[in-house]
Amino acid sequence: QIFPDMDNNAAGSGGKGGFGSLFGGSEYSNTELSGVPLTGMSPLSPYLNVDPRYLLQENDEFILPTGASKTRGRFELAFFTIGGCCITGAAFGTLNGLRMGLKETREMGWTKPRNVQILNMVTRQGASWANTLGSVALLYSIFGVAIEKARGAEDDINTVAAGTLTGMLFKSTGGLKGVARGGLVGLAMSGAYALYSNWNHIRSGSSTSNLY
Repeated sequence: QIFPDMDNNAAGSGGKGGFGSLFGGSEYSNTELSGVPLTGMSPLSPYLNVDPRYLLQENDEFILPTGASKTRGRFELAFFTIGGCCITGAAFGTLNGLRMGLKETREMGWTKPRNVQILNMVTRQGASWANTLGSVALLYSIFGVAIEKARGAEDDINTVAAGTLTGMLFKSTGGLKGVARGGLVGLAMSGAYALYSNWNHIRSGSSTSNLY
């Protein structure tokens, strides 16, 4: 008998009772809200009236800080370049040291002196190649950042110039022939990288010119 009395009290209160009154609130009927103006409000949600073409974006859209570029500059990429070259050199040197160690100790049996000699060869070659490639990456990054700051632009000219100067300086201890040889190697490698990075742009440009 308690629940019917509560239902009668809620019905007799004009819909203002119920759970809303328990929490200090009140409920209003549609009749009471019929005179409330809905200025600036639309009965249809704006999310239900959107052209789906606006949801398909061809390019990535993201918010950048003021004055920031959409791509990372050479200074930010320098850390990744140096670290990646050091790791690559260490891995290559380790494999080369293992190959050389097995070749030099092939006349020996699988004894402790042979294992120590192979381990020493692996450690020496890994450190040497990591140091070499890390030094080259450091020189390339320094030249790239300096040329970018001097020219005030970031393009493939900076890449080719930094690669050429890196090869020349790295082989500067070999005299003029060494400088020329290193410069040619750096020019070839940086030019190949610039061509590879712009290959899609070159292909699209050539296909466009063929249409005309």
